[in-house]
Amino acid sequence: MSQAVASPSTHQQDPALSPLAYAGFVLALLGVWHVLTLWVGRDVLPGPGETLGRLWHMLSTGSLNKHLIETFSAFGMALVIAVIIGVLSGAILGAHRLSGEVAEPMLVALYSIPKVTLYPIMLLLFGLGMAAKVAFGVIHGVIPICIFTMSAVRAIPKKYIRAGQAMQLTPNQMFWKIYMPACIPEVFSGLRIGFSLTLLGTLIGEMFASQRGIGHLLLQAMENSNLLDITALVVMLVTLAAFVGFTLLSIDRRLASRAALA
Repeated sequence: MSQAVASPSTHQQDPALSPLAYAGFVLALLGVWHVLTLWVGRDVLPGPGETLGRLWHMLSTGSLNKHLIETFSAFGMALVIAVIIGVLSGAILGAHRLSGEVAEPMLVALYSIPKVTLYPIMLLLFGLGMAAKVAFGVIHGVIPICIFTMSAVRAIPKKYIRAGQAMQLTPNQMFWKIYMPACIPEVFSGLRIGFSLTLLGTLIGEMFASQRGIGHLLLQAMENSNLLDITALVVMLVTLAAFVGFTLLSIDRRLASRAALA
């Protein structure tokens, strides 16, 4: 009992989760970046100051607005679709053990395929534009969400399922009142990974066949060998992804701690 009670306080005091630790890590990265710039030269790696200045200029002048809206509209739709399909299919496959055992190796094999090879198929099915980018984002994020959900459903204690059956709950009620509450910590872990992969898929989709979006700007900057724009866009994406990732990780750890105490 004492160990269980001590666990949350230890978790809350974890220095890796403190804002001060994150700030120190960022400052250390900026310092390493500055040293590398001095070493290799600004023509190879623009420094932190000029990169952040260029990013501020792009944001303040509004030249990024339509591209940000395009990217995050596609990403938002892709993430919602990936979550819905991943959670529902994972719950079904996890509840029906035979189907899950048949589908799991296929999902793992599909996940291991480089998704870039599937992009021509996406173009044939959805054409150029928003639909193709959304579909490409979905195929990146849906599989880990499905696998994590399937694993979470399989790990539900049998006593919860028997209690639901004893109360004569319908399949729909079993899903919302038994499966989902018991699966939330692990499903959220899948969502955290799915978030990053869906964003990556959306950006890659924009780089292949799009006239707008951050991915398109990155490809355009690479074609023009504009290192300053490349670095500024990468810093913006990394900052956004890191902020959301750290937030989701903090929530994930809190859910895992509560589940351990349940």
